[in-house]
Amino acid sequence: MAKNKQKGKKQKNVFQVAHKHVKNKNKAKPVTTTLKHINVVKKEKVENLNEIFTHVQRDVRSISKSVAPKPKTHTQVVKEAPLEPVNVDNAAQLFSQL
Repeated sequence: MAKNKQKGKKQKNVFQVAHKHVKNKNKAKPVTTTLKHINVVKKEKVENLNEIFTHVQRDVRSISKSVAPKPKTHTQVVKEAPLEPVNVDNAAQLFSQL
């Protein structure tokens, strides 16, 4: 009934691959343990840097307190009055020409 049935044994391939390597299945690698180790190391580095920065911040505060800035003296600039009186009518006329 089935016309596609093969009779007898299959023929072997005429061309065979030389040096055929069989790949072994790789086992699952422990990812979580290395991630935990990385997180611990990272956390230690962050804590160390935080300590260093707090020491630097304290040093900067102490230095800035000991070297207080001198109070600024404000010098008053005296503006001299214009020698000629301002002519408002002439200025208005010049603006109207624009």
